Amino acid sequence: MITIKQVETKKELKRFIRFNYELYKDNPYSVPDLYEDMLNTFSEKNAAMEFCEAAYFLAYREDGTLVGRVAAIINRKANEQWGLKTVRFGWIDFVDDEEVSEALLRKVEEWGRERGMTQIEGPLGFTDMDAEGMLIEGFEELSTMATIYNFPYYQWHVERLGFEKAADWVELLMTVPKETGMPERLSRIAEIVMKKYDLRIKKYTSSKKIARDYGQEIFRVINEAFRPLFGYSELSQKQIDQYIKMYLPVLDLKLVSLITEANGRLVAVGISMPSMSRALQKAKGKLMPFGWWHLLKALKLKKPKTLDLMLVGVLPEYQGKGVNAILFYDLLPIYISEGYDYVETNPELELNDKVQQQWIYFERRQHKRRRCYKKAIAPQPAKGEG
Repeated sequence: MITIKQVETKKELKRFIRFNYELYKDNPYSVPDLYEDMLNTFSEKNAAMEFCEAAYFLAYREDGTLVGRVAAIINRKANEQWGLKTVRFGWIDFVDDEEVSEALLRKVEEWGRERGMTQIEGPLGFTDMDAEGMLIEGFEELSTMATIYNFPYYQWHVERLGFEKAADWVELLMTVPKETGMPERLSRIAEIVMKKYDLRIKKYTSSKKIARDYGQEIFRVINEAFRPLFGYSELSQKQIDQYIKMYLPVLDLKLVSLITEANGRLVAVGISMPSMSRALQKAKGKLMPFGWWHLLKALKLKKPKTLDLMLVGVLPEYQGKGVNAILFYDLLPIYISEGYDYVETNPELELNDKVQQQWIYFERRQHKRRRCYKKAIAPQPAKGEG
């Protein structure tokens, strides 16, 4: 028999976070989240709580053994934007036991039904800035700091409960052309597009200056570029302020490309950073006592050979016009000079042709696929029925 208990204390929240570390501690492909980040994510410090409601659940066997966890989330902004009544399940982990997975997902359905929801969907986080999608291909590929790793059996457990595909994301690993250099076609297109639309590449060396000049604009572009994409909810002002403070100071600004009009208006942004996967594994998800050293080493001292392409956003009015080529016209020589071998994309919707087209200049392979599942929530039977 499985008992589901809602997280109510800080001690229970710590168990919720640590369960993932324990389940995957010997897995060479899983990358742990930073414990401190997870504490903030699941607390009122998370700016998404302004428009989200959430509960966290733990699954126990009769002997008290912890065997699973799941978050239940209602993103009111996304539901309003897409005209849905959806409860999300996220941060789901469980041992290979049908009773455990069923109990966890039934609990999320029940929690959502009590709040008027008619559909369950996931894995999803509070917003698109959280990791999303269940890994269904690429189990022997190293995960990234921005994505979920899960065992292959998860897919079978979810599908046996009647969940169906809502959307798929794919991830690509591209080879940096260190031997051949900048693809001639890419540079030609970039130069033509810059001249045609009078666009400029803008670079910064100071995180304070880029935050002051373009911090808000970066996330305005992201909001406008991502707005039509599956399940997206616009970042609030509070979220934007939080992300500017959290992320801009730690970026290597050489790896950030801003494309502007002649008047300085931002139209595209590309942000990449050294892969933190191995460093996070060595840190075991903790900054203290020595985890910070592994992260600092990867960022500043002994950089890995792989880059994570964290964000690429182009204003809708410039999409399909070759502006993406300008971003890589700027970034690719830096990738080469810094000695990187590979660039790994974040998850991209498989049907987003505009994004897929930007990789045609590179040697690449699709090495991962992840899926969001959905299912209708059955209404509560009336009293006396059943």
